[in-house]
Amino acid sequence: MNGADCKRRVVVTGMGVIAPNGKDLVTFWESIREGRSAVVPLTRFPAGNLPSRVAAEVSDFHIGKYSDPKKARRFDLSIQYGIAAARLAMQDAKGDVVSRNPERVGIIEGTSVSGMESSFKGQTAFESTRGYRSMSPFTLINAYTGGGAGEIALELGIQGHAASYSSGSASGNDVIGYALRMIRDDEVDVMFAGGAEAPILAPLWGAFCLMKVMSTCNDAPATAMKPFDVARDGFVLGEGAAFLVLEELSHALSRGARIYAEIAGHGRAVEAYHSVAPHPDGIGMKRAMEKALRDAGLAPSAVNYINAHGTATPANDTAETRAIGTHFGVQARRLAVSSTKGVTGHLLAAAGALETVVAALAIHHQVIPKTTNLIMPEPECDLDLVIGNSRPYPIEVALNLSSGFGGKNSCLALKRYPGRA
Repeated sequence: MNGADCKRRVVVTGMGVIAPNGKDLVTFWESIREGRSAVVPLTRFPAGNLPSRVAAEVSDFHIGKYSDPKKARRFDLSIQYGIAAARLAMQDAKGDVVSRNPERVGIIEGTSVSGMESSFKGQTAFESTRGYRSMSPFTLINAYTGGGAGEIALELGIQGHAASYSSGSASGNDVIGYALRMIRDDEVDVMFAGGAEAPILAPLWGAFCLMKVMSTCNDAPATAMKPFDVARDGFVLGEGAAFLVLEELSHALSRGARIYAEIAGHGRAVEAYHSVAPHPDGIGMKRAMEKALRDAGLAPSAVNYINAHGTATPANDTAETRAIGTHFGVQARRLAVSSTKGVTGHLLAAAGALETVVAALAIHHQVIPKTTNLIMPEPECDLDLVIGNSRPYPIEVALNLSSGFGGKNSCLALKRYPGRA
């Protein structure tokens, strides 16, 4: 019996998404499996002569479907998305996961730019003729980065633990790793873990344009984001939220819960290389994968599928390929690897949580999603990148790999349940 066998086991029993490609799991999964892109021309503000004018926007969203509209409308869109996704995750978990013992339930939310909407509005109002009197009294609540976790706890009646976490685009993975350890350490029996972002804001968009990391394929929105393709030119910014209900295994079994997958391990690493660019050899991604598998008590040979970070930027895709190749060696060419961001866009801190939902659904349905818009792989991206069609496959173990600004890297290991005892 190894160390992993002695730990309290953690399983996924509920999931909720508010995503550009769907606001329910059935629609979301169908679009992922079929590779239907949700990227459209930018509509939130005048695109003018911006170099990037396509986005993955959430359409037809009404917070009143998920919460008291009078109260919830005062929140920034990112908080609204988070409340809605967490509510959907609780409904999907079916049964009493909170009220039977709310002090044994926690919430952890990942976000990186939550609060900017109110910050920008507050600055504009403050500079008006009426000064601070023009500002909303809810500016502090909304602009506070930790507001989402607190509001979700209030909405669902969670009393055990509430926190927010920010490690850039690695946040969505890191919060699930945090929740995994909270349950293992017997602090709680249930954790709501996920991420929420609403970054389609004119000043923030302009900053991303200046960094030249977003696609400029404005005439063909659906094919703009091309992970690992020789013609890739950057990511498409997306928005939304994803939350998962994680439960200690015996707690889930005692109530007859459906189990999508087991969260077996988590690893993270920082490169100390550059503020925004990954190390060319992907050393942080490699170490994050190593740590996740060690934490899970799994050998590299057990892995069937990797949901890649796959941002369609020249720097990320080649670095990620090298990291996978270095860690898995000759096995790397036999591993199925795909990026689903061509469908959803890049949701920043919510990306890892959304892609953990993808990995859990891939295990649940035993289908490996395709890499949308990948036609001709970059020669250096010489992996099995699941081109053309999604692939039925008996997935036992999947990795979800994420990277954030500052060289932060995070990897989750998920496995099919029933898994190894």
